[in-house]
Amino acid sequence: MKPRGVLMIEHRLIEKMLDVTVMELDRIIKERKADPGFIDVVVDFIRTYADRTHHGKEEDILFKALSDKQMDEDDDKMMRELVDEHKRARQAVKELVEAKNRYAGGDETSIDDITEKIGFLVGFYPEHIRKEDDVFFPNTEKYFTGSELESMLEKFWEFDRKMIHEKYNGIYESLRNSRGSFKGDS
Repeated sequence: MKPRGVLMIEHRLIEKMLDVTVMELDRIIKERKADPGFIDVVVDFIRTYADRTHHGKEEDILFKALSDKQMDEDDDKMMRELVDEHKRARQAVKELVEAKNRYAGGDETSIDDITEKIGFLVGFYPEHIRKEDDVFFPNTEKYFTGSELESMLEKFWEFDRKMIHEKYNGIYESLRNSRGSFKGDS
């Protein structure tokens, strides 16, 4: 498998989550009621899987390796666009969380912000994924030797191995900070 294969497999799971999210968005629009728990799950999925795990591999490994290559102007421009798109998605998720918190606090008018941000995300990701799968990944693979691609694939696997520990250490730290010290803390 090549590194782009890993990224494309991750895209398929993101697309499946978007399908479920579209169904929930339709329900929210129809009923004018949001489920804060569902939004929390979507936010966690996007932040942990789509952004930190998937975009992390792209930005921290693939894009970093490409920045050391002599890319043609179109590929370089597209890479910068993809990074900007990642930033826009992060901002939309942040704003979705803020709207969800207002809604959960009793502000029913924030439902419009919730539907707008979810609508942005479910519209954004399919085009972003298409651009990467169909254009960017195939076009930029040519900049790497076979051994460089193998090394990148190993870096992807190592990145994934570290992610589970990072996520759950973060959960522990959050709980500890909100509730005080636990037995075993030094």
